[in-house]
Amino acid sequence: MALTPSTMLPLDTQAPDFILIDAVTNKPVGLQDVRGEKGTVVMFICNHCPFVKHVNEELVRLANDYRVTGFGFVAISSNDAENYPQDAPQYMWDVARKENYPFPYLFDETQEIAKAYHAACTPDFYLFDADLKLVYRGQLDNSRPGNGIPVNGRDLREAIDNILNNNPQRKEQKPSMGCNIKWKK
Repeated sequence: MALTPSTMLPLDTQAPDFILIDAVTNKPVGLQDVRGEKGTVVMFICNHCPFVKHVNEELVRLANDYRVTGFGFVAISSNDAENYPQDAPQYMWDVARKENYPFPYLFDETQEIAKAYHAACTPDFYLFDADLKLVYRGQLDNSRPGNGIPVNGRDLREAIDNILNNNPQRKEQKPSMGCNIKWKK
């Protein structure tokens, strides 16, 4: 597993639009469908990555904590499912059910959406404000598999709380670290 950091899409970038198939419902879901009144969290994840597995419980807690406050959540898997069949939609369905994902889990088969977001790793997190302007991108928190730091979502939670409380965002934002997105050849 190659440790890959986020590319850190420039702040104030408008959220790239998308319509992708939800692996759970098998229906198309777009950015406007998941958009929250106060903000929207877009997460690039996958099934097999140990970094994602490490934070799955916190992703569920985070979404459950903040959906009721006006935030929308969506997860997208952009991995090449032909060469990484464990990331194929039928297994995404299994993972979403097992983990009780309270958000759509979308398959980016063409990888165009990952490219539009400049996503580089799993997990990779993007927080957009009510106007779909990027205000935070980077890590969930300082926890990584094996480093002994508890998973608490501190960095992303702080960014969401800053929107809720009309506070400025932290200027220094740490990139997420994880497995590289498995690009098609």
